Amino acid sequence: MSQVAVIGGGFGGIASALRLRAKGNNVILFERLNALGGRAQVFKKNNYIHDAGPTVITAPYLFYELFELFGEKLDDHLDFRSLDPWYRFNFHDQTQFDYGPNREEMLTQIEKISPEDVDGYLKMLKEANAIFELGYQKLAGHPFHKIFTMIKYAPAIIKMRGYESVYTFVSRYLKHPNLRQAFSIQPLLVGGNPFQTSSIYALIHSLEQKWGIYFCMGGTGKLVHELEKLMLRHDIKIKYQHDVEHLSTKNNKISEIHFTNGHTQKSDLVISNADPIQVSNELIGRKKISFHNAFVNKFAKHSMGLFVLFFGSIKQYSNVAHHTIWMGPRYKELLEDIFDHHKLADDFSIYLHRPTCTDSSFAPKGQDSYYALVPVPNLKGKQNWDKIKEQFSDKILEALDKTIMPGIKENARDIFSMTPNDFKSNYRTPYGSGFSIAPILRQSAWFRTHNQDDKYKNLFYVGAGTHPGAGVPGVINSAKAVENILYP
Repeated sequence: MSQVAVIGGGFGGIASALRLRAKGNNVILFERLNALGGRAQVFKKNNYIHDAGPTVITAPYLFYELFELFGEKLDDHLDFRSLDPWYRFNFHDQTQFDYGPNREEMLTQIEKISPEDVDGYLKMLKEANAIFELGYQKLAGHPFHKIFTMIKYAPAIIKMRGYESVYTFVSRYLKHPNLRQAFSIQPLLVGGNPFQTSSIYALIHSLEQKWGIYFCMGGTGKLVHELEKLMLRHDIKIKYQHDVEHLSTKNNKISEIHFTNGHTQKSDLVISNADPIQVSNELIGRKKISFHNAFVNKFAKHSMGLFVLFFGSIKQYSNVAHHTIWMGPRYKELLEDIFDHHKLADDFSIYLHRPTCTDSSFAPKGQDSYYALVPVPNLKGKQNWDKIKEQFSDKILEALDKTIMPGIKENARDIFSMTPNDFKSNYRTPYGSGFSIAPILRQSAWFRTHNQDDKYKNLFYVGAGTHPGAGVPGVINSAKAVENILYP
């Protein structure tokens, strides 16, 4: 039995705490804030409730497993509702496309947009399934901390053309620009540019097809709360408002954790749910880290920033689906501005979350709760967000008002926003990025920060910045990877 300290209560930290407790270890989870969840915080503004972070639940079995570790049933505590459609796309040419679980309905829509792409879509799905079998089923929870593992699977990755981008992969099968956008946009959900992200991430499409997309009734906050109760029921200690100041090292181990409140903690194992680059630069120190981590830190390409506009509406907009994606006039060029030039362009695209489509508890009766998420440059762009955020908020509402939500400028209430500055201060992400480092091929698997530190063998990493990557399935699978290292 080991003493385990988990730093950070995001989904990766929570899953690690539960998995290692189920193995009989003594576990203490330290959280810097006064609530668990990491990016999955909950904001309340007067009569409106907003999930602040991830709202899309795919691969729900990962959550079921956490309860089953202790002989419990998730359904006794949580209600996962299947969504239909999964996403509604509103394109700049005013056409609409609903992506959802009904295959025949989707094929009918594809035929209306581009008849020649029906057969192409089916071929694409077959190829995506093959990528999914290897890239997710076999490798997502499998650690890549040894170079031999990468060498072993490299031929299969090359055979699947992992060196190509997701957009290139999709374009091989689909011709219509709107369909190419709809089926290549998934990398943005994990912080990647579809024109640069490895085609391995086409597996997201198959992951959605296999298990569907769900919403947790009561929101992500309810999900976090029930996981917190699960931990407490099984004797995992949780310490809130414990901000790590630095990690002491001795004999290639983390010897002690020092907190800003003066508390210190010695542990046999340390599981970090903090961003690995922040751990290297601020908690350990650049001169003390491994060569691999130093290389990742120096040459990392970071994911984009996020601007999130929260608002309520005294009018309901029934044409807006639970997950709606409003596409701007540019696609590739806009992504180049965001990822490569760090330029805040005049145009944008929007992911719109409307939980009241499924759960009326998020707003007063007959009203709506929303957040509008816009990919923007991370802080390498040096935008003065404190100065421009109100103007940018107005532009988002103006765009929605002129298109899918007429009158929203007058109907919106209790407006506030998060910028990359907030991501940096609240979540300690380098450059205020939304998803740690970007999921390009040279930053995937062995090339990411390893789940087990190369130098300090009792230090392990979970979360968006390590293998397998960002997104809720990714960070929960990172806890599986750590468990598979400790209990092979």
